[in-house]
Amino acid sequence: MKINTVENRMNQTLVAIAAFCMLGSDTFSAETRPNILFCISDDQSYAHTGANGDPVVKTPAFDRIAREGLRFTHAFCDAPTCGPSRSAILTGQHIWRLEEAGNIHSTLPAKFATYSELLAEAGYSVGYTGKGWSPGRLEPGGRTANPAGEPFNRQNLKPPFKSIRATDYAGNFQDFLKQIPEDQPFCFWLGTSEPHRSYQLGAGKLTGKDPAKAVVPPIFPDNDIVRNDILDYLVEVEHFDGMVARAIAAIEELGELDNTIIVVTSDHGMPFPRAKASLYDAGSHVPLAIRWPKGIRKSGQVVTSFVNLSDLAPTFLEVADLEPPSAMTGRSLMDTFGRQLALERDAAFIAMERHDGCRKGGKGYPCRAIRTKDYLYIHNFEPTRWPSGSPDPAVCARSIPFGEIDTSPTKTFMMEHRNEHGVARLAELAFGMRPAEELYDLTSDPHQMVNVAGSAAMAETQASLRGRLFGHLRKTRDPRVVGGAVDWDYYPYYGKISTKGWSVDEKSR
Repeated sequence: MKINTVENRMNQTLVAIAAFCMLGSDTFSAETRPNILFCISDDQSYAHTGANGDPVVKTPAFDRIAREGLRFTHAFCDAPTCGPSRSAILTGQHIWRLEEAGNIHSTLPAKFATYSELLAEAGYSVGYTGKGWSPGRLEPGGRTANPAGEPFNRQNLKPPFKSIRATDYAGNFQDFLKQIPEDQPFCFWLGTSEPHRSYQLGAGKLTGKDPAKAVVPPIFPDNDIVRNDILDYLVEVEHFDGMVARAIAAIEELGELDNTIIVVTSDHGMPFPRAKASLYDAGSHVPLAIRWPKGIRKSGQVVTSFVNLSDLAPTFLEVADLEPPSAMTGRSLMDTFGRQLALERDAAFIAMERHDGCRKGGKGYPCRAIRTKDYLYIHNFEPTRWPSGSPDPAVCARSIPFGEIDTSPTKTFMMEHRNEHGVARLAELAFGMRPAEELYDLTSDPHQMVNVAGSAAMAETQASLRGRLFGHLRKTRDPRVVGGAVDWDYYPYYGKISTKGWSVDEKSR
C-alpha cells in the first residue's frame, strides 16, 4: 500500500512504514484494482437509518452495508451545505482552501484536482447519475463537465410521490455498467436529490408510518405537524435507500460485489431548523457505512474514530494504488479498514461560508468548528449577522425570512408560534443571533442546546478547543486566520434570482 503523504509529516510517514512492514504487501495491481460505488443522499442526518437506531425508517441497503462492512458513528461533512460539501468530497480538501467552492451556488475551480479526474486518468471508467457536484455553474471555474464524472440520466420512472425526482438512479447506474469495457475498473457517483425538500404533505402517513413513533429531537416542538414533517422526510430517505439496494443488486449480478468498495453517506444533515446550514450535529453529523470484503480486514465492526467526508478522496485514490496529491487535507481511511496502523482520529473539523446569502448584500455567515467526543466548539467570525438569514425576506436570496432554513411545516410552525411557551426558546435557538464563541458539553447536552462558552467552569476546555481549532486552521492555511484574500462574501452567486429578491430552485431539477 502506498504511504500516505497527505499531511507530509514525519510521524505519519513512520507510522505508514511500520504498518507496511507489519501487514505485508497489500498493493493492488492494475488487474485487481477495486471498483468504487459512492452513494450520496441529499440532506440526511446521521440518526435516520435503521442501523443508527431510528425506529421508523426502513433502510435495508444501508443496514446491509453497515452489517457486512463498517459503520461509522462519528462521520461529519466538511460543510453543512450542498455545493461546498460536495466540493470537499471531490477534492479531499477543507472548504476554506477551495476559494469560490466554499460557497453554495458558486463554482469549483479547475485548478483543484478531484479524485474522479485522477481515477479517470489512471484508467477507471467514471460516471454519475442524479445530483453530482451541484448546485452552481462549472464554466466560470474553467470546467466543461461535472467533476463527478460522465452523466448517466436517461432512465426515468414514475415516482411514488410527486415531490420525488423522476430520475431512475439505479437504472442509470445499470446503463453505466453496460458500457464499461471488460476488466476496466469503475468509479460511479449515485447521487439522489432525496431527501431534499420539498415533500408531499402526508406522504409518511400514506406509507403507513405512525406519527406517534416518530423520534422528535428536542430542538423541535413535539406536535403532529412536526411529527408528520419528519415522517414525510423519512419517506424520501427510504427512496434513496431503495436505489442503493438496486445498485448493489446490479453489481452482485455482475459478480463484482466483493471487488467493489461501496460507500453510503449524505452530503449533510436534514433540512429542518437548527440542522442543515448549521454546524450543530443535526446539520453536520452524517451516516456513513463502507463495505469492501477484499479490503476491510474485519467486517461488521463499528468505527468510533472521527472522520470528515473529505477523507474519502484520498481513500479512493489509495485503494486504486494512486498517491493522493499533497494538497489534500483529508486522510485516507485505510487505517480504519485494518490495513494500516490506526491514525489518531479524535476530532472532525466543520465550516460554513455563504449558504444562500440571505443577509443584506448577499453575505454569508462564516464559522468554523471542532467536534470531539465530548464537545462541540464553534467560532463565529461575524456574530452581528443573522446566522439563519435575516428576518427580512427582501434581503434574502430566496425571498423568505430566515432563508438559510428551507421552508417547511416545522419552520412555519416555529415562526408563527415563536412567542409562545414551549416554542419561544426553540425558535430563538433556530432563528436568533449567536455569540462569537459557542461551546457545548455533549455528555450532558447531546443536542447542543445550552451554550456554556464563557462559564468559569469551562474556561480551560474552551481555551484548549479554541487553540486546537485555530491551530488546525493555521496549518491548513485558512485565509480567515492566516491572512490573504477573504472573498466569500463577494464571489458571484449563480442561483436563480426572483423578482422579489433572490430565489433558488429547490431540488436543482
